[in-house]
Amino acid sequence: MEGKQRRLNRIFRADNRTVIVPMDHGVTIGPCKGIENMQTTVNALLKGGADAVLVHKGIAKRVDAGNAGLVVMLSGASNLNPNPNYKVQVCSVQEAVRVGADAVSVHVNLGAQDEDKMLVKLGKVAEECDLFGMPLLAMMYPRGPKITNEHAPDLVAHAARLGAELGADIIKTNYTGDMESFKVVVECCPVPVVIAGGPKAKTAKDTLEMTIDALKAGGSGLSIGRNVFQHESPTAMTKALSAVVHKGVSLEVAQKLLGGTS
Repeated sequence: MEGKQRRLNRIFRADNRTVIVPMDHGVTIGPCKGIENMQTTVNALLKGGADAVLVHKGIAKRVDAGNAGLVVMLSGASNLNPNPNYKVQVCSVQEAVRVGADAVSVHVNLGAQDEDKMLVKLGKVAEECDLFGMPLLAMMYPRGPKITNEHAPDLVAHAARLGAELGADIIKTNYTGDMESFKVVVECCPVPVVIAGGPKAKTAKDTLEMTIDALKAGGSGLSIGRNVFQHESPTAMTKALSAVVHKGVSLEVAQKLLGGTS
């Protein structure tokens, strides 16, 4: 078994699905609610059964991710930047290897002013990942001056396909809002697609329903941050999402796993 597949097996379970919790928000928006103390949050997620956590290299050096897969984010930009949609490379694949990463992630905003530069980085990182046997998760979002709807099915499908075309092993992108259109996104993408959570949802039910529908459409799981680590009980939310992803439980059963939290 080659190294890339071994590492993918630490992120995806035998059912080829995964629950990833990204916590790279400290670079983008600072130490927001839920990630003030990273080890405390990671411990809560591990208790809930998260398959992998996604962090920047500095945090990767300092937290114990237990048996969960470790995904290291290679891209970054703060929301204080006058051009926040331009994600620059802040870590190399080699650095990620040194901190024990099971995968790396690159963020590309299609339609952004500097899309071309981000695509160049994606292509180069994909080549390095193949050299090191490192899985590449590409966060692909339609986001820029021409984009009026970041969840438009044709744009999401384009973003997902582009990421796969340039060498990504996993695509993270927006859910399109309904099963029929998201099924097209998944079917047109030759690698697994996981959904993003986006801004904090109004209720946990909204996140659970979105996840159930995405799975029915052929999605391979989720990579959801704020709607997990900012939940009243990150452990309970992770348990509920894991049960949906890996056990196929109903919305009602998933809500019961939240144990009265909302």
